Amino acid sequence: MSFLGTTCSRCGADYEPAEATTTCPGCHANLDVRVDLPADARAQIEASADRSMWRYAPLLPVEVPGPEDGALGTAGGTPLFLAPRVAQHLGLGRVWIKDEGRQPTGSLKDRASAVVVQRARALGESRIITASTGNAGVALAAMAQAAGLEAIILVPHTAPRAKIAQLSIFGARLFLVRGSYDDAFDLATAASEKLRIYCRNTGTNPFTVEGKKTVCFEIAEQLGWRAPDAIVVSVGDGNILTGVHKGLKDLLALGLIDKLPRLFGVQARGSSPIAQAFADGADTVEEVGASTMADSISAGRPSDGLRALRAVRETGGSFVIVEDDQILRSIADLGRDAAVFAEPAASAAHAGLRELAKQGELTTGDEVVLLITGTGLKDVHAAVRAAGAPPPTIDPSLPALSAMLTENTP
Repeated sequence: MSFLGTTCSRCGADYEPAEATTTCPGCHANLDVRVDLPADARAQIEASADRSMWRYAPLLPVEVPGPEDGALGTAGGTPLFLAPRVAQHLGLGRVWIKDEGRQPTGSLKDRASAVVVQRARALGESRIITASTGNAGVALAAMAQAAGLEAIILVPHTAPRAKIAQLSIFGARLFLVRGSYDDAFDLATAASEKLRIYCRNTGTNPFTVEGKKTVCFEIAEQLGWRAPDAIVVSVGDGNILTGVHKGLKDLLALGLIDKLPRLFGVQARGSSPIAQAFADGADTVEEVGASTMADSISAGRPSDGLRALRAVRETGGSFVIVEDDQILRSIADLGRDAAVFAEPAASAAHAGLRELAKQGELTTGDEVVLLITGTGLKDVHAAVRAAGAPPPTIDPSLPALSAMLTENTP
């Protein structure tokens, strides 16, 4: 563990480890965690037999969970594989898919929640609260349960039923909020302050980024300690994009990669305040009324929008906006072309990749990593819509099957 303290992402003020636990006390901007990066990090990593995200313990600001902590020690370690049919259909060169749907609870948010839980334990906390559209709450519920901590989860009442079921199964204290994700976020913040409960809220808890950055450590090592030309990420609050950027900067500082890939953020039309700020050349992100089928990236007031903007600008990337029908189409396309079952927020990245290819921002000369952030089992209703017409029902006879096969021959 090498936690040195935090630095304000806006005013640059430095704080000792015990001085600031959420946002900057001075200007209330998001905090960046400072980690002492060891020069021999690669040797330490490669000497580890661990295949989870805890393989990268030398680059993390929390202690590694023990074997008695169960699922808390299993986050990460997801596959990276080539998707040649995706590349072919989009007119691109090499497309890799990093499938975070293989996480213990089915989304990249397991990485963040595992680190936050370890930080809460270090502080001696017994309860953790968070607002979530579903995935972050599910991840926290599972990781907190493994650590013997109480998780209190606030989700919009419109959250997909599958995510609500997961939350209930993991034993969280779950409350459906009559309102938006932003309403739930404000309530969790207020509860943390007034009721003295440790808060995991995305963006305002600086340790969420530290968990999410591990996805880049895996990508770089899986590629033989090098960086791709571009990484495409779906964006809601902006925190995953911030985590990807932080991880890449850590790797570059250690000489484990020799360049920063261009980062491309994808937002849904009904929830695109960061993309709009990028298009306008603005330095602020204006609140919008969020409405999209991709619930996991529905955030009208992004808690990490400014750092996400910075990540894209500093790497020479861009933002792209996609429609809900494009997101729905991409669920089916990913299944057909890559055998990946993605929830809407994850398939949004594929829809964005398609648009970037059309616009010529990515070409056959680019090696691209497509970050798939969550499994389609999170929102089966969306998958049913994406699948289209229901399959035919036939009698249990060979003539009936033969007739249907002949009739439906491609």
